[in-house]
Amino acid sequence: MLNGCRCHRSPLSARAATLLAEREVSLPDPTPDTAALVTGASSGIGAAIARELAQRGHGVLLVARRRDRLRALARRLEADHGVRAEALSCDLGRPASWRRLAERVAALGTEVSVLVNNAGFATGGPFHESDLERELAQVRVLVEAVVALTRAFLPGMVARGSGAVLNVASTAGMQPLPYSAGYAAAKAYVLSFSEALHQELCGTGVTVTALAPGPVETEFWDTAGWRVGGGAFESAVPRPAWVTAEEAAQAAVRGLESGRRVVVPGLPIRAGMLAARYVPNAVKLPAIEWAMRRR
Repeated sequence: MLNGCRCHRSPLSARAATLLAEREVSLPDPTPDTAALVTGASSGIGAAIARELAQRGHGVLLVARRRDRLRALARRLEADHGVRAEALSCDLGRPASWRRLAERVAALGTEVSVLVNNAGFATGGPFHESDLERELAQVRVLVEAVVALTRAFLPGMVARGSGAVLNVASTAGMQPLPYSAGYAAAKAYVLSFSEALHQELCGTGVTVTALAPGPVETEFWDTAGWRVGGGAFESAVPRPAWVTAEEAAQAAVRGLESGRRVVVPGLPIRAGMLAARYVPNAVKLPAIEWAMRRR
């Protein structure tokens, strides 16, 4: 994990350099005409990030499939924090839906100053036995929608010289993951995409941060179907490795505020992933495969 980008520039006074750095790495100030758009906002990390941003005065555009949950969250955020909160039901697994999303935001008269690409789900089990449509839907939500929405809202941020993008990746994207091959590959794309954009945008006033959590206590596990040996993944992973959705959201927003390139919440998982960098895949992958193989 590194802090903000390192660019080659002509010499500046210490004060000017400080002001420029603050401008580059800070979250945009909330205004009546701007908002943070959060996908997957009906529960888990997405809802927690929306609350963190609303607490800071940002209006929020809440995007997910579950309209009733979005509306309930929007009402709570408006009541608790006095911000504008809009519920935008959208199935990001359908390209036609995310193509219309930018038009719907424009119709609200709102500029997106903060984009949070959080929506997602995971497949599990042997790939050759998997449901092809489910695997393709995973790619559409985790990869295509992230690329499409970033491309839709990033140009406006660059033109204004201010903005922040948070893409939710995963520690699963830091190495191949047998029995969740598609999910790990999609998260690896998101991680690489985010880190590259972070560097591309250095000096523009726009920052891109990848959030790469390990296990988080959310509804994600209800559908992921991951196994460790003969038991559920959730029960096999030591509790110190887990973080709550609120802890992940707090780390994510702090990372945006300080212009971090990658944020991995939780000291135990950070230490574990750092150590794992020095273990070759030829050693790691057989161990992971053995652990996650269904008995």
